[in-house]
Amino acid sequence: MKDIKETFSSPINKNNPITVQMLGICSALAVTSKLEPSIVMGIALTAVVAFSNVILSLLRNTIPNRIRIIVQLVIVAALVTIVNEILKAYAYDVSKQLSVFVGLIITNCIVMGRLEAFALGNKPWPAFVDGVGNGLGYAIILVIVGFFRELLGSGSLFGFQIIPNKIYEWGYENNGLMILPPMAMIIIACIIWIQKSKQS
Repeated sequence: MKDIKETFSSPINKNNPITVQMLGICSALAVTSKLEPSIVMGIALTAVVAFSNVILSLLRNTIPNRIRIIVQLVIVAALVTIVNEILKAYAYDVSKQLSVFVGLIITNCIVMGRLEAFALGNKPWPAFVDGVGNGLGYAIILVIVGFFRELLGSGSLFGFQIIPNKIYEWGYENNGLMILPPMAMIIIACIIWIQKSKQS
């Protein structure tokens, strides 16, 4: 039980895939200009990495080593296709905002990294927990970045205005730089700095 808790909690904090392992940063820069697509992308990746971990763990003793990467790609591609179709059916507007980045989960370093580093050597339940933990670690960073970028860049969250008109009348203006990808990198850098400061 202790190992399972560590497997789940480690990637959320001290071994976060974005802030510590530096994986999945490309999508973190691209989809976090608003909070809603940040949340959806986090959920999508969590689902893909968790279930691909389980499937590969179940098949790990039957896959020849020379074709394991091909098998991993097929599993992930199938799951990504399912997730993409679900998004198109139930969250079409968000699916359009995410554009090609849902499809690029297939080559996301977090997914492939967990398959190689964990799922191939562990049973299905620990593999599932590891997938959920890493997916949530990724999703939390996306939500934080998306929150600040939308709030400070557009004055809104989920499309609803948060900053009162009175503030704008006093001279406040939205920071247009916040909706540009470089600001996502700066916010992630600030999160890394805060995390490292707490650990030291």
